[in-house]
Amino acid sequence: MPSSARLRERALHCDTFIFILGCEREALIRVYMKNNWKKYYKDRLLEPQDALSPIRRGSRVFIGSGCGEPQLLVQTLMNMALNLADTEIMHFLTTGKAPYTQERFTSIFRHNAFFVGPSTREAIWEGRADYTPIFLSEVPLLFKTGRIHIDTALISVTPPDKYGYVSLGVSVDVTKTAAENADYVVAEVNTNMPKTLGDSFLHISQINAFVESSNPIGEFHVEDPGEVAKQIGKYIADLIEDASTIQVGYGSIPNAVIYHLKEKKDLGIHTETFTDGLIDLIKDGVITCRKKNLHPGKIIASFCMGSNKLYKFIDENPMFEFHPAHYVNDPFVIAKNNNMVSINAALSVDLTGQVCSDSLGYLFYSGIGGQVDFVRGAARSKGGKSIIALPSTTNDGKRSRIVPYLEEGSGAVLTRGDVHYVVTEYGIAYLHGKSIRERAMALINIAHPSFRSTLLEAAKLKGYVYKNQIIPAGAIYPEKHETYWTDGKDRQIFFRPAKPTDEKRVQDLIYSLPDNDLYKRFFRTIKSFPHEMAQSVVAIDYENRMAILGIVGKEGPESREEIIALGQYVRDKSTNIADVALTVHKDFQGCGIGTFLLWYLIQVAREHGVAGFSAEVLKENDAIMKISKNCGYPLKATWAYGGVYKLLVRFENEE
Repeated sequence: MPSSARLRERALHCDTFIFILGCEREALIRVYMKNNWKKYYKDRLLEPQDALSPIRRGSRVFIGSGCGEPQLLVQTLMNMALNLADTEIMHFLTTGKAPYTQERFTSIFRHNAFFVGPSTREAIWEGRADYTPIFLSEVPLLFKTGRIHIDTALISVTPPDKYGYVSLGVSVDVTKTAAENADYVVAEVNTNMPKTLGDSFLHISQINAFVESSNPIGEFHVEDPGEVAKQIGKYIADLIEDASTIQVGYGSIPNAVIYHLKEKKDLGIHTETFTDGLIDLIKDGVITCRKKNLHPGKIIASFCMGSNKLYKFIDENPMFEFHPAHYVNDPFVIAKNNNMVSINAALSVDLTGQVCSDSLGYLFYSGIGGQVDFVRGAARSKGGKSIIALPSTTNDGKRSRIVPYLEEGSGAVLTRGDVHYVVTEYGIAYLHGKSIRERAMALINIAHPSFRSTLLEAAKLKGYVYKNQIIPAGAIYPEKHETYWTDGKDRQIFFRPAKPTDEKRVQDLIYSLPDNDLYKRFFRTIKSFPHEMAQSVVAIDYENRMAILGIVGKEGPESREEIIALGQYVRDKSTNIADVALTVHKDFQGCGIGTFLLWYLIQVAREHGVAGFSAEVLKENDAIMKISKNCGYPLKATWAYGGVYKLLVRFENEE
């Protein structure tokens, strides 16, 4: 037996050194490859069938992900099917046709996905293929530890550079780790594969065989978002502040979010995947990554799916760095990005805040993917936000996607404790740190109006909400009545219609008032302002009953919304005159807020056809009397009873 030193000497001079076994193999290869990689590549450049000939029956074969699928190798594998049996085909995500899932190959190939794609669902539903639920950040660990042993990895790469390195291009994700840990690696060297930078490279010494192709890289096209997705995108964009780092995915809702980000500044990107929508935002200077504290100036991603235009844009573009999923999706890495915003889709959300995003009942539809990774990473980021988005109904409009409870068989991918924001086309619900009652009300409030009464009854039945809780049927929150205004002390105040979820904050406003203000408002000293009274303020139809709130602060992870003003009216249908009342927090009085609030209520009321306002006011309430006189319309004041004036303003007398 030659000595170790002798083996080392032979390895440096013998072309057959690759057969040397032992722990020194990789070190020896690196030394040899400095000047000999071209011969190594040439010697292992094979015809596709020859390159795949080592695959044996019962092997586990990993196939590169998404648009980085090695198409020639997959087709060759199908052509060799009669020589194989019980071959497990494993991948993270396929966007191709997945021919190995066809029923005629049942005894030959067994598909196993970490994420279920459209072309593989039917096979999984019929029990002819498998789904392995796991966080994307943890998939590489399965390969590294050998818990999932890969016999053969089929990957797609760029042609080697002058140093003998190839780039995995559009698909680094778990593909790089799979290639690094497989017994046998075959690379489809594709001249059309864009060269992506970052931790995306393999040296050809890490690859056992090569085939060359010039197949077009698989493209992925997203349909233009419809009106529902656009409205959801607008709400999400409103939550994203300048200089945030965002995770964007693929699909109609992420596409819609991108559309609404055009006015933002200095956004950064840290995401597992992205599509074409980023290109225009980069060119327009919206995405600069300059304010990122982790990888400043760089877009960090794991894979991408899009058009040839996108592939040309990322080719050797130093702004982009692709890294394996165990880094990009690591929640602790994600959390290092300040102001990190994760945006993920869901299939359904129950009234307690559990999120199902991988199955339709017992039918597995997609997968866990990186959703949990990014939700938890963003939640732990300084100033971070995690957002779950979904349309309020199924595509046919027949079923609500806000549900009393998750359907039997559905997986709670995100727990009640994980969820922060939930967004539908009807608004935003902030759940984190909220009680079950508050969560249920917030989610019912953003459900489709056709299903709100059913959801409310279900919540009552389960004891989630008050037994006498009401939500006006068919009431749709009028976003058009939102506005900002600056008071006399240069404080910006947000005015908007009240929502059923504002009940506690309205109570807080009332309880903050001094006794004198309470007496002027209610004509008596009140000791409590219970649910029944607060509910009457916020459970409104926005037509005959309206309440406009003045708000400071924001609802979110590091801030608190506080109601500092309340203006409300109730229309008497017989006279078309509405009774009006104003309330302003003691710390915000004398700054013009009451004057603005009455003026704004009048604009809203006139838009809804109200003919005028009436109010009963104590004679000593000088502030309200002054505000009423300055409302812009003739004021008629008559003595009503015992120190009370009856005020009347008719809008039609504007001249």
